[in-house]
Amino acid sequence: MSLRDREAAVRRMLEREPVRVPPDLYADAVRRGGRMLRRRTAARHVMWVVLLAAVVAFLVWASTTRPWVEPPSRTTPPLTVW
Repeated sequence: MSLRDREAAVRRMLEREPVRVPPDLYADAVRRGGRMLRRRTAARHVMWVVLLAAVVAFLVWASTTRPWVEPPSRTTPPLTVW
């Protein structure tokens, strides 16, 4: 299909009478879009709360176990010089 043929096809489509859509289509689209936005916002809030809870849990664990401190020795070093 050449460029002229495509242009002619587009012109024919644009010159036709517009397609009739149901009158309640706009209201349905707005309702569904609002629902999608509310769900997306709620999911974002839930993800932030989960992230915050994970950070708090990590900080509590790190402050109680102190993994950066070397554990005390359980045995005494061997005595080599008397």
